[in-house]
Amino acid sequence: MAVRDGAAYREGLRDGRQLWSDGERVKDVTSDPRFSTVVDSIAELYDLQCDPKLTQDLTYEEDGERFGLSFLEPRSEADLVRRRAMVKTWMDWTAGMMGRSPDFMNIHMTGFASAQEYFARGGERFGKNIRAYWEQLRRGDWALTHTLINPQTDRSKPVHKQPADTAAHIVEEKDGGAVLRGARMIATLAPFANELAVFPSTFLEVSEEAKPYAFAFCIPVDTPGLKFICRPPITPVGARVLDYPFSSRLDEMDTVVIFEDVLIPWERFFIYREPALANQLFPATGTMNQIMHQFAIKNLAKAEFLLGLALTMSDTIGIGQFPNVQNQLNEMINAVELVNACIRASEADCVPGPNGTVLPDAQPLWTVRTLFPEIYPRLVEIIQILGASGLVMVPSANELEGPLHDDVATYYQGATRPADERIEIFRMAWDLSVSGFGGRQALYERYFSGDPWRLGITRLNSYPRKDELKARVAAFVERTREWDLRGRPTKVRG
Repeated sequence: MAVRDGAAYREGLRDGRQLWSDGERVKDVTSDPRFSTVVDSIAELYDLQCDPKLTQDLTYEEDGERFGLSFLEPRSEADLVRRRAMVKTWMDWTAGMMGRSPDFMNIHMTGFASAQEYFARGGERFGKNIRAYWEQLRRGDWALTHTLINPQTDRSKPVHKQPADTAAHIVEEKDGGAVLRGARMIATLAPFANELAVFPSTFLEVSEEAKPYAFAFCIPVDTPGLKFICRPPITPVGARVLDYPFSSRLDEMDTVVIFEDVLIPWERFFIYREPALANQLFPATGTMNQIMHQFAIKNLAKAEFLLGLALTMSDTIGIGQFPNVQNQLNEMINAVELVNACIRASEADCVPGPNGTVLPDAQPLWTVRTLFPEIYPRLVEIIQILGASGLVMVPSANELEGPLHDDVATYYQGATRPADERIEIFRMAWDLSVSGFGGRQALYERYFSGDPWRLGITRLNSYPRKDELKARVAAFVERTREWDLRGRPTKVRG
């Protein structure tokens, strides 16, 4: 079944998952109006890879079977470029506003599978488990999401000193697996996924007390005892897509995951009670390089769309000739081209990875990773500045069909577009910069890849060229001293 279409994806969501929203259990995400439009949007991504015109661009062939290109183990720069084109196609389809589309975790797991020897350090079976799971994932073409963060109970204490049974931890071993109890946060996309990955993120003490919190595994979202609590939906139920063009279709939903004595089969564990392995999982396997490559492409699609929207807004209301607007648009162009250049540099300077794979060079991607949390809010701010009061006065699409349609046609027209087109454009700008969806996107980008302050410190401490650059300064100082000695006059004139 290797490559699924949208219909197969929808069918895979009809299971016994315990998903809770607004105080009630959701019976079927494919038909519930709070979730069904997002299901349809993700189904469109699966349909794209089954389009005969896009098959070569979005899939690859291996041993006579076709798989999604996000499962490709890259072995050359050309493979990275090919995978990038696939990710960019999906990201452009959603304007970069769906950060947890299935390719995100597919690339995660492919990176881990390539580095199976790392997992085998905790026992040979765990190396076999990660490779076997990846094979299941790509053959089933499942939608996988993940959860990394422990509940915000008392962040002044390490996880093993939190109140009992709050953070997910191992409480018992049985013949068939280990039992987990507690919770994890921010399982984005969980209502629309088939499987849940539970990986380490925060640093763990290398101690006996921390071992129950050190694990990595994947399980189906309908596993008995697994519960998901959703935050409130952003868009009013029944709202028109024209009024909420992004939030009505691309709200990935964020959930808290509760493990109520959930049995995790042994074959689904990749790390078990190994804090040291958990702490180094992402950098030591090279997987972080692959992940950064994927989300930098998402960032590029997002920045490009906002630039395109800003250009369209400027044309629509005739502000493109003003110098301040031109400079703001130039600032957006700089953001787009910076991200694009970093992606290309990471591919061109790729380095050897595990088992004959290649990794995108980390440093250009670290630049995107640490700068985009600052870049994105500024891009949104420019949209707000360009739209100004026009963002809060834009009417519902229903007004175009109501008794005041003639007034709307007269007073909402733009310099280059009739009222209906101007309203569509400004509703998009409103949804991305003013609405609850826009606010969630800004917060999401700020913390997408971790705490930006910690990331900056990590980048500084791990930057490989520090000694080289300091040595260059020291050498220049030494040459300056030599010049000074050669050119110093024998007598100082008064």
